[in-house]
Amino acid sequence: MILAYETSTNVCSVSLLDSGGRITERRIQGRGVHSDNVFLFTQDLMNDFNFKMTDLDAVLVSNGPGSYTGLRIAASAIKGLLFGTEVSLYAVNTLASFAMNSVIKEGIIHSIIDARRTHVYHQSFEFKKKLIPTSEAKIIEIDEFLKIVEPKDSIIGTGTDRLDSDLLKGISVLDERNISANSLFKLYQLQNFKEFCLKTKPEELNPNYISSSQVNNSN
Repeated sequence: MILAYETSTNVCSVSLLDSGGRITERRIQGRGVHSDNVFLFTQDLMNDFNFKMTDLDAVLVSNGPGSYTGLRIAASAIKGLLFGTEVSLYAVNTLASFAMNSVIKEGIIHSIIDARRTHVYHQSFEFKKKLIPTSEAKIIEIDEFLKIVEPKDSIIGTGTDRLDSDLLKGISVLDERNISANSLFKLYQLQNFKEFCLKTKPEELNPNYISSSQVNNSN
């Protein structure tokens, strides 16, 4: 069994991949939802499926880039839940996990996270039996981002409502409703998963926050 956490945005999603290959998710979306629901969703799944943390084969956590609050709450929860256990823990590239929920079969997948002001945090990928990064993760001006998106591409993430819809004709756009801990399982099951899933220890889990200085320095 594997447990996955996605808290890098306003989405709080906790999912279980059980021993039979079935996925069960607990999910809520909104500002400030993480502190009340990370432990609640975890306990709910533990009760429904009658398991302890030590029964798990692995825990996957979306580790950023993302918002300070959500990532910090998940990291703190996992440090407590896995303390004293030997369960494998993987810190997962958030933008890569977003890309796994894209529906396109050709073209570039653009994963973005709203970085406020006039910016998004962006990384692009293509999928050819495995996920292949085609750019580095970085803060970019929205206007500059829109110049690199082409027809048949896909965009997934937060801040999509800030994009000029007239410039997105023919492009698949998936907003935060498509963000889920389930995509971490898809990434973990890839042959090249180690490129995006870093094995770590609870006490060494160090989330990748988007800071205001990163936005300021992108200008």
